[in-house]
Amino acid sequence: MISVDGLSVEFSGKILFSDVSFVINDNDKIALMGKNGAGKSTLLKILAGQNKPTKGSVSSPKGTVIAYLPQHLLTADDCTVFEETSKAFQEIFAMKAEMDEINHQLTVRTDYDSDDYMKLIEQVSELSEKYYSIEEINYDGEVEKTLKGLGFEREDFDRSTSEFSGGWRMRIELAKILLRKPDLILLDEPTNHLDIESIQWLENFLTEQAKAVVVISHDRAFVDNITTRTIEVTMGRIYDYKAKYSHYLELRKERREQQQKQYDEQQKFIAETSEFIERFKGTYSKTLQVQSRVKMIEKLDIIEVDEVDTSALRLRFPPAPRSGNYPVIVEDLGKKYGNHVVFNNASMTIERGQKLAFVGKNGEGKSTMIKAIMNEIDFTGTLQLGHNIKIGYFAQNQAALLDEELSIFETIDYIAVGDIRTKIKDILGAFMFGGETSAKKVKVLSGGERTRLAMIKLLLEPVNLLILDEPTNHLDMKTKDIIKDALRNFDGTLIIVSHDRDFLDGLVTKVFEFGHKRVKEHFEDIKGFLEKKKMESLREIEK
Repeated sequence: MISVDGLSVEFSGKILFSDVSFVINDNDKIALMGKNGAGKSTLLKILAGQNKPTKGSVSSPKGTVIAYLPQHLLTADDCTVFEETSKAFQEIFAMKAEMDEINHQLTVRTDYDSDDYMKLIEQVSELSEKYYSIEEINYDGEVEKTLKGLGFEREDFDRSTSEFSGGWRMRIELAKILLRKPDLILLDEPTNHLDIESIQWLENFLTEQAKAVVVISHDRAFVDNITTRTIEVTMGRIYDYKAKYSHYLELRKERREQQQKQYDEQQKFIAETSEFIERFKGTYSKTLQVQSRVKMIEKLDIIEVDEVDTSALRLRFPPAPRSGNYPVIVEDLGKKYGNHVVFNNASMTIERGQKLAFVGKNGEGKSTMIKAIMNEIDFTGTLQLGHNIKIGYFAQNQAALLDEELSIFETIDYIAVGDIRTKIKDILGAFMFGGETSAKKVKVLSGGERTRLAMIKLLLEPVNLLILDEPTNHLDMKTKDIIKDALRNFDGTLIIVSHDRDFLDGLVTKVFEFGHKRVKEHFEDIKGFLEKKKMESLREIEK
């Protein structure tokens, strides 16, 4: 049990949160929620022991193991994937090495009656008790099972970690955390770099094998599937709900409605009382009543309504210019890099107005297919674009392509046309660029802020084939909802590469699955596809 008592955090005179207290029980699965900047990541770092609070403390029983996966990290480049992951058992290996060394000392030394010799015996007894109480583990087998669950192939195990992108290194760190079997796992946006199959494996691990878990995530389906408790950080305090995320949303709505009602009643009372004071403050016969009401107002504990998003902004794409009936026709497409075959004999026909998803493990060819459609790579086979196709493309590195010298407002103002120009400030506000923030230069923005800005640009340009490659990685739930709503109403053709099931659910009606060097067409939405996949994998296990 980990106890958080009276935590307060201040940054340059601004209170992030104050007097926060709660308890994390042995098998709690907690979602940490709140808008960007509310203090969620700060709270996670304090729980991990990486940050110190201004006031208050975090206490846990002796020997409690807390493991933390931050949003961004750097792993060393001096070993293979398998060696780096095996460092999860470093303490156990070190304990064994120390025991072997002491036992060797005891066999070669002859000062049996000395204090030093007796100390060595005590030391080795204590170590042995600790070492042999650890459940017997096939270390190599556990490392292999965890790495494969997180999407690595056996041939990746002997490759240097330096050959892998940041997302794959994140998986190595995640593997090390899971293998340590800690008492508390702290995860900050763990699904950003995982494909659908790896997310499902992680969900299963966290619900079936992990002890306590606290997670920050914008992946609604992931949060709903693994958590049973929600802690919301808002306006410097917390609300603790014994409910999963979707139920918490209903409870929060009820709480805010109740607060609003109490606030309105109190404001009405203050207005009436103030009016009485003003009216009778010079009247001798009413002096006592006036003084009594003045004291009453002074003693009032003013009710605050927790911040709630009142913007009902509905973004709409400009009407899609009319395209041919079949925007993309692919026949027997093949692509390889050196001896590595990405896919062979891939065929697909995409009809005008279809909304579809490219899914599959990382490295199986989803982004390669998009590059072929964009005519950015060579390939074998044929790929034909339909009549009058205008492509809007959101690449994974889209944020890096913005002009750094422009301000946020200028970036959007340069491309906005028609009625949308009158709504630029509203749009920027909805994407958390309201007020003075819109004057900031692009070069000072974080990666997440740049992603949001690049997404707004895409929303404003008239296209009829929209291709989005992992568009939701840095977006919070509210922004994702706004974009999803706009995409639903988009009257052109849509291709999305994404691992975010909640984002794809109710948006796409067909799925192309990339894997095993081929592309397979599924005529179901994302829910149907996942149900079907689970059945397929069960049959494979039975075989």
